[in-house]
Amino acid sequence: MQEDIRIIEPSSGDKQYVAPIQVLLKQLSSSPIEFGEADFVALVESSSSRLFLLLSEGNVCGMLTLAHYLAPTGRKMWIEDVVLDSAMRGRSLGRRLVEFAIKCAREMGGTLMLTSKPARVAANALYRSAGFEPKETNVYKMNL
Repeated sequence: MQEDIRIIEPSSGDKQYVAPIQVLLKQLSSSPIEFGEADFVALVESSSSRLFLLLSEGNVCGMLTLAHYLAPTGRKMWIEDVVLDSAMRGRSLGRRLVEFAIKCAREMGGTLMLTSKPARVAANALYRSAGFEPKETNVYKMNL
């Protein structure tokens, strides 16, 4: 029997996904991330981001956010917060999620970017094999 794997874009009424997203966020970052129903609704109703959830047999096992905006130099898109449940890794499910986001980004047109820590060896290999190229730049952040 073949496993039921789907990628969905949830709507604001799909609040049952908040708890599984919270579990994935714990695997994404060692820093605590506050994410509740209001955050979920704001994210899925935003005109500048799209949340994709990877479901296996109806259970959330991965997620990815595709953010997009217009700049004078054209449309920019960023893949953010890619995480696959640790129990599901090694099955090319992360690749399916990234390729789905690339397909959606292609439909919008522009430049698609992402960042990844060098220590995430498997993730970096996935991104290179999916067609991403390293960009010589510095990334800076400021927590406000």
